[in-house]
Amino acid sequence: MAIWVNGSEVPVPDDARVSLLDLLREHLHLTGTKKGCDQGACGACTVLLDDNRILSCLMLAAQADGRKVLTIEGITGDAGNLHRLQQAFVEHDGLQCGYCTPGQICSAIGMVDELRRGDPSYVTLDVTAPPVPTRAEIRERMSGNLCRCGAHNGIVEAIEDMLAETAA
Repeated sequence: MAIWVNGSEVPVPDDARVSLLDLLREHLHLTGTKKGCDQGACGACTVLLDDNRILSCLMLAAQADGRKVLTIEGITGDAGNLHRLQQAFVEHDGLQCGYCTPGQICSAIGMVDELRRGDPSYVTLDVTAPPVPTRAEIRERMSGNLCRCGAHNGIVEAIEDMLAETAA
């Protein structure tokens, strides 16, 4: 039994009660994934599981057996070679204290994949057509990731910038 975390094989913990979040932070020392509310309400613990965004505080590590987990550490480039979305966050002031930023980045990457697959959201006007990434659509899709500093406008602008660049 193993989980693939950022491309490395990791054994599933012997204790079946260990959450994926605690495995990442306490066992693997991948502290970029944050423990905010520990009940699925803030999004600070968002990671990608098989390219889909999930709240790692709500998942047992054992449930990720045989699956691929990508954390902010697996996305992050070095200081001179940031992921395009990270650079957009910097350029658009999409971060202040930075606590929620790893979860915001992971969530936004997962959101872009949802848009590309054509997954509708609550505010998608025509569910038979591919969703259009309007500000309202982006805000709805990112609504599960809270920012206590109030950087939401910059976060939306950063995502819009990345979407415009990848569409070109």
